Amino acid sequence: MTDYTPPKVWTWDAENGGKFASTNRPIAGATHDAPLPRGDHRFQLHSLATPNGVKVTVMFEELLEAGHAGAEYDAWPIRIGDGDQFGSGFVGINPNSKIPALLDTATDTRVFESASILLYLAEEFGAFLPKDRKARTEVMNWLFWLQGSAPYLGGGFGHFYAYAPSKMEYPINRFSMETKRQLDVLDRALADRAYLGGDSYSIADMATAPWYGALVKNEVYGAAEYLDAGSYTHVNRWADSVMQRPAYLRGRKVNRLFGEPGDQLHERHAAVDFDTQTQDKIGGKDA
Repeated sequence: MTDYTPPKVWTWDAENGGKFASTNRPIAGATHDAPLPRGDHRFQLHSLATPNGVKVTVMFEELLEAGHAGAEYDAWPIRIGDGDQFGSGFVGINPNSKIPALLDTATDTRVFESASILLYLAEEFGAFLPKDRKARTEVMNWLFWLQGSAPYLGGGFGHFYAYAPSKMEYPINRFSMETKRQLDVLDRALADRAYLGGDSYSIADMATAPWYGALVKNEVYGAAEYLDAGSYTHVNRWADSVMQRPAYLRGRKVNRLFGEPGDQLHERHAAVDFDTQTQDKIGGKDA
């Protein structure tokens, strides 16, 4: 590890940011004119099957499985490697240029930030969020915990362990420690309850499983052995129960542009698409 002296004034070098440098920039706003497509359903989702995107597609699939027909949605992929998130249409519904973003065409309401979308849908359909104030608050405690903790996992541990141009001991150690502390928080919480909010599955579980569930099941960063993830027995039990739900298995495929062709449903416009439009069915290639 070499010493680094920051310059007096930082300047952006798009070529010096690692694997995903092109997906971000130090200013906001659109870079080009690109209207968003629109389907036939009330809800228009623009996303990608990262952990934050999976939260929302799982929520839609859970609502539909629970019988909320009004939750039908169109899901359009945002190819962040191509800069779709900086198009004028997407910036119009999310000025932060991050996926996911949702447009409710019935009320012309834009909803951005994944937790905000989960809460919006939970309140719209009266589902996956307790009405009792104490129980609701416990779910919200964990939803906000996830929103505050996941950046340490993704932008911290995941970045330096898996994606940074070179391996650096200090940041990897720093974020490994924090990730294991967070796993211990979850493991202790889940020792005496089935789900994060208590006995009932909720938006807190939908938000957390694509991050920490996927981590212990070695679906992100390839770090399960490194973090001794198997030792977090309660997290693993909870992850199994959440991630094997039929709606979760469907939701994780939506807007997925990577992985096995059978797990990739680039666009989703109807339930039948899972049977007819995955990449293995249409003969497509990985994006």
